[in-house]
Amino acid sequence: MDRVPLGRSDARISPIGFGTWQAGDDTWGPDVNDRDCARALAAGASLGVSLVDTAENYGRGHAEEVVGQAVRLAGRRALFLATKVSEHHLHPDDIAQACRRSLRRLGVRAIDLYQVHWTDPYDQVPLRHTMRAMERLEREGLVRHIGVSNFAVRDLVEARSALSRTDIVSNQVQYNLLHRDIEEEVLPYCAREGISVLAYSPLARGLLAGRYNARNRPTDQVRTGAVLFRPGNLRRTASLLRRLGDLARLHQRPIAHVSLAWLRSRPRVIPIPGVKRPAQSSELAASVDFALARSEVADLDRLSGSLRLDTF
Repeated sequence: MDRVPLGRSDARISPIGFGTWQAGDDTWGPDVNDRDCARALAAGASLGVSLVDTAENYGRGHAEEVVGQAVRLAGRRALFLATKVSEHHLHPDDIAQACRRSLRRLGVRAIDLYQVHWTDPYDQVPLRHTMRAMERLEREGLVRHIGVSNFAVRDLVEARSALSRTDIVSNQVQYNLLHRDIEEEVLPYCAREGISVLAYSPLARGLLAGRYNARNRPTDQVRTGAVLFRPGNLRRTASLLRRLGDLARLHQRPIAHVSLAWLRSRPRVIPIPGVKRPAQSSELAASVDFALARSEVADLDRLSGSLRLDTF
């Protein structure tokens, strides 16, 4: 599998990564278990998918432990490990402790990409203090690269201004055919400034893989509580899903490949879908050698842009 640059750093990673929110606990359904999740990540590594993203917030560190199992299965050199510090641990002292806890759970000596999961929801810790603490971890060798998550442009500008020795290499945000808010400001800024966009929920929790519709609604706790899966929204997405299915049949590809190809047509975007079984890893890894024609991308742009979904 080819490699793509991570921001403007010297790191090269796979053009798709795997997320691990689903590995944190049982809220994603009864078919999720630690062994299969770890084996899925290791299977991906054997196919060239190096990037694995997790967070201390996922199951209070449990997902990091599952990733640690995958490290033991695949070998440390096969994986580029990204994790995130909680928005509740943004004080410099707390960041240092959180980083060491994550290192223990992952079973590694250094985190390849350490990200600020969210900005401080209470505005108690100045962002500049948080970013300088992140830079200190990089200087100490505990962290190789610094990233952020869910940052608006104003947050990116402020965070970058606090760094003196390095720069932010990535911003992890929700991005898919049904969530395109970042195209207004965040995506152009990141493209211009050489910051990679790690797109979480690239398949809209399975909806853009063709797994759900108005007649087949999900039953797990995470999806049933999401606005996207309300009956009205599922009905409104039917036209887009039909078009995705048409393109999938035309190209003899799974629907997920079409949705991911649309994302990868965007500059500097690296999708990170979740996996819970080795078979999913194989299917998603095979998506990287597929691209849509410009007219097909434009058609999906138009269809998805015309949708008016409930957001709350």
